[in-house]
Amino acid sequence: MPARDTYHDAARNALVRDAWSITHDPFQMAWGEKDMYVDFAAVQMLVAQRSNRRIAVEVKSFLGKSFMTDLERALGQFVLYRAVLARREPDWELLLAIPFDVAVIFKEPLGQLLVESNLVRAIVFDPVQEVITRWIP
Repeated sequence: MPARDTYHDAARNALVRDAWSITHDPFQMAWGEKDMYVDFAAVQMLVAQRSNRRIAVEVKSFLGKSFMTDLERALGQFVLYRAVLARREPDWELLLAIPFDVAVIFKEPLGQLLVESNLVRAIVFDPVQEVITRWIP
């Protein structure tokens, strides 16, 4: 089992407060002989649509010495997990959970490029209050 990110529990608690049910912690996937572990998976019943929305969430704390190195690693992991998830569980959506102070990147040209290119979808959360502050896009 991989180590949990510093803000794993805060992101998980924020989703629970937002009426999500955690179904897996961690969410194990395999491709060939390689095992991967997305931090957790959750479902939310959409009553008006009579369906469930299913998400797998990879939490990243961005506490390393270099923001760009953290971003590069997070995006690489995100792209890998999204490709496997699309084949194994096509009705699940992968999201990157990041603390709100890191989300300022999405106001900058690099962050806008990532969103416009559909390279990342994210949940922004407050790790102290344990609440979701924004969904991107």
